[in-house]
Parts: sequence; structure tokens; C-alpha cells
Amino acid sequence: MPEMRIIRSYIDREDSHTIESYMLAGGYTALAKALKLDPDEIINTIKESGLRGRGGAGFPTGVKWSFIDKESKKPIYLCCNADESEPGSFKDREIIEKDPHQMLEGIIICCYAVNARKSYIYIRGEMPRGAAILEHAIEEAHDKGFLGDNILGSGFGCEVIVFRGAGAYICGEETALLESIEGKNGEPRPKPPFPAQVGLFDCPTVVNNVETLACVPHIINRGAEWFSSIGTPKNTGTKIYGLSGSINRPGLYELPLGTTIRELIYEYGGGISGGREVKAISPGGSSSAFLTKDDLDLPLDFDTMAKAGTMLGTAGVTVIDDRTSLARVAQNLAHFYRDESCGQCVQCREGTWWLEKMFTKILEGKGKMEYLDTILDACSQMRGTTICALADGCAMPIESIVRKFRPEIEEHIRLGKCPFGSEDLGDWDG
Repeated sequence: MPEMRIIRSYIDREDSHTIESYMLAGGYTALAKALKLDPDEIINTIKESGLRGRGGAGFPTGVKWSFIDKESKKPIYLCCNADESEPGSFKDREIIEKDPHQMLEGIIICCYAVNARKSYIYIRGEMPRGAAILEHAIEEAHDKGFLGDNILGSGFGCEVIVFRGAGAYICGEETALLESIEGKNGEPRPKPPFPAQVGLFDCPTVVNNVETLACVPHIINRGAEWFSSIGTPKNTGTKIYGLSGSINRPGLYELPLGTTIRELIYEYGGGISGGREVKAISPGGSSSAFLTKDDLDLPLDFDTMAKAGTMLGTAGVTVIDDRTSLARVAQNLAHFYRDESCGQCVQCREGTWWLEKMFTKILEGKGKMEYLDTILDACSQMRGTTICALADGCAMPIESIVRKFRPEIEEHIRLGKCPFGSEDLGDWDG
């Protein structure tokens, strides 16, 4: 079995976030190696590795980098998306707080590859500790000559700026993130044009996730073949799975892409709390369609999840047991997305509101059977019709709940109350 670790063993050390700890484990050797390579060689290596974005979409990273016109007369930027706000996702925060230099080294290598001289790390406002750690890590990197002018005598210079958001979920969407950095309302832009052509300050821009960039130093050091030997075809490398919900051992588990849901839950997560049964699984954060207990043997990779009608997303796997009301889960999701919608698109602004209202009526004992078809119709009109995917992120899980667990929702309506004797969410905290 090839070495799989991305978050290395030293993260359990109290000083794991320091540059001394990182360099003792071989940190910044990849940067020294990369600066001796042609930038196109680096991009090709990332392409050959098969690395796909770890922020949700799973787009090939090397291909994204290749879209940048390195000869552009405008400045080129890299924006690291650290606005981790998807319910059920908490991997990026751990990387930032325990191993920030791993990501920072990946940022500098990417900047060199695409000829960017400035990078922004857009970090969620609710992560003050992470922001402070990043600021200190940047100072340390400057002191060692890994940032600033003429890095390691290469003639290449780069600066990294930490930009703190204000807690808006929508700013996790790449173009809303760019708008926020520019001092505007965090509202997604219509695409095209895409950020690679017209991004930050109307300049060519790469936007990558924290975990994606943390993979880069290992690929440079160990090679594309090493990385592509882990996982499954077209789904290469390891993935940090965030396991939460009705689980005995919730936490982060770094495993090869393609690890099955059953293996993640029972071998690593220790099974379902209280010895209960699995009812539903959210495989990719709150915006992914739910799977059922019949799907436990599916591999957790981008392509398998897409074929199953859901998505791997951030790989924030939330497990729901048989004591939890899915009508309550649906109402909670709709409430979250209603609050977080920027309001630009009617389908999102109004659709999320109506979904919450109908599920609230059901939970109050005032629901009607015809609501279920109305909910499905609203979801179909929300999907693929808006500037960004927030409306889809609300519609997909709710539609899957109604389609796959309709008898349970109908029982809520017939009884006029929750059949589980309670309206709380059990161990599901989405």
C-alpha cells in the first residue's frame, strides 16, 4: 500500500502548526524542487496526478491551472478558499489550525506555476484562531525566505494575504468570494466569464480549496504516479472524510478515494451510536442528496456518487439513524438555506422560503398530502435555474428525502405529529 498521509503524523504535536515542526517533517522541500522546474512542467505533473478539487465540485486541478494565461498583461491571482461553511464539513479548519504550512507551500507552488505574484486566503469569519495561525505562518515563511521577493534565489516573488470574511455561507461560492474580497456584497457572478479569464479585480484568477492546495507539495515531492496509484481511476489520491452524526467515533479520516460508506462508518467510525440502524446518509455535506442504508457499499468517490444521484462534495459524511425525523431534517435544511440565500434569484429566494414553510406546517400538524408534490415541483424549478448552486444545494437533499422516505413524511401528515415522539434532530446537527 502506498503511503497515504496528507495530514501527517506530526499534527498531534502541540507545535504542529509551526514552521520548525513542518520543516523537520520535510516541509518546503517541494517548493525548492518546484522552483527549479518549468511552470508548465508543474502544471502537467498536477494534471497527470489526477488531482481533483477537494472543495466540492471535483474539477481537475491541473486543468484549472492551465486555463490561466500566464502571459497576461494583467496581474494574476490565486485565491485559496478557506470559507468552510458547508454543514457537516470541518476538514479545512483542521488543516489550517494544525498544519498551515502544508497549504501555504501548495499556495506558493501554485503561484509559481501560474505566474501569480499575490495570493489571498479567504477564511471564514468564525475562524479567528485559524486566521491568527495563518498570519503567524506567513510571517514564519517570510523569515525563512519562502515568501517575499526572490524566493530561495529563484527570482520569483510572491505575497500571501489573509482576508477574513464575515460569516456568509454564500461566500464559499468562488465568485461571491471574489466579490467579497473586492469590498462588494458577497453575491455570485453569472458565468461565463469564469474566474480564470475574469476573476479578482477583473484579472485572471485561480480559486482552489485548502485541501486541494495541501495535496500539491506531496505530488511534487513524490510524483504524479505515486498520487495516481492511490484511490480509483479518475478519482485519485486520498480524501479527508469528515464523519459526523449518529456515530460512535466522529472525526476526520484520511483514506483513499473510493473507500466505501460501510467501511467508513463501521471500521473507522465505530458504528452507529446506541447500536441503532442507519436510516440515511448525507455523503457530501448538507447540499448533497441523501442515500439510504441500501447504499452502504457504494464507494465514496466523485463519479460513483454522481451515478448514485448525489455528490461527494466536501466528503462531509453525516449519518442519520432510525430515531431521527427526516421531516425535521428537511425543515432544518430549508431554514438554513433560506437564511443563507443572497436573494439575487427568485427561485432561490422564494423557493427556500416556501420549502421551509411547507415543512414547518407538516411538523406543526397542519400539513396536507398535496404538499409533497408541491415540494417536489418547487425543487425541480430550483435546480439548475439560478446563478449559483445554492438553490440546488437546498433542493437536492430535500427532494431526495421526499422521494426516498415519502411514507415517513406521509405518516407525519396523517398523525398530525412526529411519529418519533420528538421533533429534535437526534444526533444530526446539520
